[in-house]
Amino acid sequence: MSSSNPYMPSMVKIIDVTEETKDTKTIKLTFVDDEVRNKFSFKPGQFNMLTVLGVGEAPLSISSDPGEKEYFSHTIRRVGNVTGAITKLCVGDTFGARGPYGNGWPMDKIQDKNILIIAGGIGLAPLRPVIYSIKNERENYGKMEILYGARTPGDCLYRREYDEWKKIPHTRLLLTVDSVPEGMEWEHDVGVVTLLFDKISLNPTETAVLICGPEIMMKFSVQKLLEMGFKDKDIYLSMERRMNCGISKCGLCQIGPKFVCQDGPVFSYFELCNLTEKIF
Repeated sequence: MSSSNPYMPSMVKIIDVTEETKDTKTIKLTFVDDEVRNKFSFKPGQFNMLTVLGVGEAPLSISSDPGEKEYFSHTIRRVGNVTGAITKLCVGDTFGARGPYGNGWPMDKIQDKNILIIAGGIGLAPLRPVIYSIKNERENYGKMEILYGARTPGDCLYRREYDEWKKIPHTRLLLTVDSVPEGMEWEHDVGVVTLLFDKISLNPTETAVLICGPEIMMKFSVQKLLEMGFKDKDIYLSMERRMNCGISKCGLCQIGPKFVCQDGPVFSYFELCNLTEKIF
């Protein structure tokens, strides 16, 4: 960012707002300062600290295509004071952002492998940049399968993009919801996301798995994946928990010797199993 103070945000302006669900919006942003905008880039899985003056700040994963240089996006669910304040803003309004932070998904390390993406609810947001990165560099990756679960059809994120994703070469998209309200149309599966695992066609020994969602979903997903023959070193999870400062100074996100905001938020399951603190 433009300041030597690591806690000082730069101003961003809202250039577009998309209603995803009844409580979630995707907000497209650009930096007000041209120099900051031109220098900004991010890796899939990294996050920014978003600041609303007089309210506070919160860590939010970047959810846009990393190939886009003029803007970036955050998909924000109203769950607290900061996210509530941001989702009330309109096009043209400004607030603060600093980042990006974190290690992100290991896109270089998983090249030439098949990619299995497993997401639950808002957990699809930090995985959306992975989908577009693979689309932009399709020749560098094997087959891709996307498994996504949400509470109801109305809670599914990015529905307008599903047809585009399915057109990416060698890509499958499998969807499920916990329940379908009466009168709502749904042509996909009903049940928890692990029910889709029987439809996975990828070879476990040739596949990297990227998972983000509620911890209970990630726990049971990992258990079943290991039973299916996927390797613990090839299973990656985004552990977006308790982050506060974004630069490993406050210690709130510490897991054993690791800081989620600096060493993560992405860890392999092998790494998590070797920490002193039990994760699942």
